This record gives sequence, structure tokens and C-alpha cells, in this order.
Amino acid sequence: MQLDVVNSQNAKVGSVALSDDVFGGRVNRDLIWESVVHANAAARRGTHKTKNRANVTGSGKKPWRQKGTGRARVGSVRNPLWRKGGTVFGPQPRSYDFALPKKVKIGALRAALASKIKDGHVVVVDALAAGELKTKAAAEMLKALGAPGKAVIIDVTLDEKLARSVANIPGVVMVASSRVSARDVMNADRVVATKSAIEKLQEALG
Repeated sequence: MQLDVVNSQNAKVGSVALSDDVFGGRVNRDLIWESVVHANAAARRGTHKTKNRANVTGSGKKPWRQKGTGRARVGSVRNPLWRKGGTVFGPQPRSYDFALPKKVKIGALRAALASKIKDGHVVVVDALAAGELKTKAAAEMLKALGAPGKAVIIDVTLDEKLARSVANIPGVVMVASSRVSARDVMNADRVVATKSAIEKLQEALG
């Protein structure tokens, strides 16, 4: 499988060979789904919290004596059965992250990239760099490359000026090839990657 390599003006300057064993097989949607669910769970902040009977405001004094009043026995106004009392088994701060097998992560990324390649939504560029720190220039470059909407930009080493330039463009994410995930790929309409990044990914996913 061959993909054209273009420059920042979308003019062809060469080609890159991709292995059919890595990107040419059946796209495993189940692995992609598992990886995306894992990434979404890990991204949850989990800062929700309710107050139990130890946290709500109120006296710890017994409202009335245990026997002889004719009323039900009670030990505190912070009792969960009372209005404004504590919450029983309410949500507490926690992490929603869980362990995902390494083979599943690799297989999901391989399947996500294979899907985008089959759809013709991958643009391979010889190099990605910004001469100046300017969002407008970065947006025009992406438009010239055929990626005016949601896009993920992948490079081996991120160019700081370009990364800061695309940070203000809605839907555009720039990520290193060693940290890209299946969710990054599937959440984008176009994948813009350097030739070196594609070769690194092919080596890592093979």
C-alpha cells in the first residue's frame, strides 16, 4: 500500500509504503470501542461528592430521651432519615480509570488508523512546522491540506510554535506519535501526520 507524501501546500513530493499486515486487515470495531470507552472513563474528573451524616451541619446531641416520650427513638438530627440529614451511600470522589490490556490499546489504534486510511482521510506530510506563532496561518495550512474541520495532527516531536498555533482552533488536536490513541483518531474527520510519524506508528503497531 502506498500513500502520497505532500508538503504544506498539498503538492506531492514523494510516497510512503505501508504494510498491508498492519493497516490492510479487517477493521476491528470492538477494539476501537473498548479503547474509546477506556479513554472517556480515564478523562472523567470524578469530583462529585455528597455529604454523609458526619459531614452535614447539625448538633450531635440526642434530640430527646430514648424512652417515655411516645415518639420514635432517634440519636441525632443528622440522621439520614431526617430532612437535611446525611446522604447514605452517595457518590464520593473517585477515579473512573481502569486497566486496559496493552494489546487492546495497540490493536485499537491500528484498527482506527486502518479505518481512516481506507476512507482516504489520512494526509501524510513531509514535515510540520510553523515559521511564526499565528493561528490564522496554521488554519490556512490545514485548509490547504484538506483538513479544515476536526483534525488530529501527529508528529514524532511536536513543533512548539505549531502546537500553540493550533491550540485555539476548535476541533484540532496535535499529539505526539507515542501518545496518540484510538479516540484521538476516531474523533477527527482527518488525520494529518508526518512521514516519520507514520513510519514510527507502523513500526510500533506491527
